[in-house]
Amino acid sequence: MLEVGTGLGYQTAILARLVAHVWTVEIVEEFLESAEKRLKHGDIENVSLRVGDGSRGWAEHAPYDKIIVAAGAKEVPAALIAQLKPGGRLVMPLGPAEDQRLSTVSKSADNAFEVRPIMPVRFSELET
Repeated sequence: MLEVGTGLGYQTAILARLVAHVWTVEIVEEFLESAEKRLKHGDIENVSLRVGDGSRGWAEHAPYDKIIVAAGAKEVPAALIAQLKPGGRLVMPLGPAEDQRLSTVSKSADNAFEVRPIMPVRFSELET
């Protein structure tokens, strides 16, 4: 699975207990360093971390069964859709800052995708 927005690593640690491997991208280097220390302290080894623009994903390990994004955007970044495996699911806040909706994005075998809004939320915007 791909996680965009590692933050301090709490969600990453939970995800690592639920999936075989987590590839996680964080734009703020200091956050990633802190997350790396926490994960190491917790003996969590099935996580790969990278500093970078999460809207671009991590193409080298794609396609992903699941992608979770901890920042909002007006629309799903094309790179993340491209890196989602057919049959996979992406979860992220979508819409303008004043009207974001936590949404699921499902990708079909023919590479079409469907967005389903779930609930109103307020996240910081995905930096690119």
